[in-house]
Amino acid sequence: MTLPHRSAVATLARPVAPSRYPAPRPAVHGAPAGARPLPTGARPPHPGMVARPGTVQHPGAVQRPAGERPAPRPVSFLTVAEVAAIMRVSKMTVYRLVHGGELSAVRVGRSFRVPEPAVRAYLSSARTDVA
Repeated sequence: MTLPHRSAVATLARPVAPSRYPAPRPAVHGAPAGARPLPTGARPPHPGMVARPGTVQHPGAVQRPAGERPAPRPVSFLTVAEVAAIMRVSKMTVYRLVHGGELSAVRVGRSFRVPEPAVRAYLSSARTDVA
């Protein structure tokens, strides 16, 4: 049995399939070697401004020294069930207070979160003195 022989004609190059990944970007002119290119739409910083390493500068953002930034106030949020347990009422009563505007709450997804100071304020304002 004889096998067919390949012809001496050079084989044609196959077309290259498009890649799932984009081609690498060329280096930015004037950037140090190994520097990453800026994200699409980003502007290089103003020559007089010095950027901290690892931060992204947004156009129009006001840069303040670290000492001038206000300290974040820790606010703990309670679920409706936790508020009901603290007040010793049903969850439906808490929902009525929230929907009636007597108790402030924040909507997170499909549930409510009540700031702890709001519960304290409601309870202090709801106190009545009995003669």
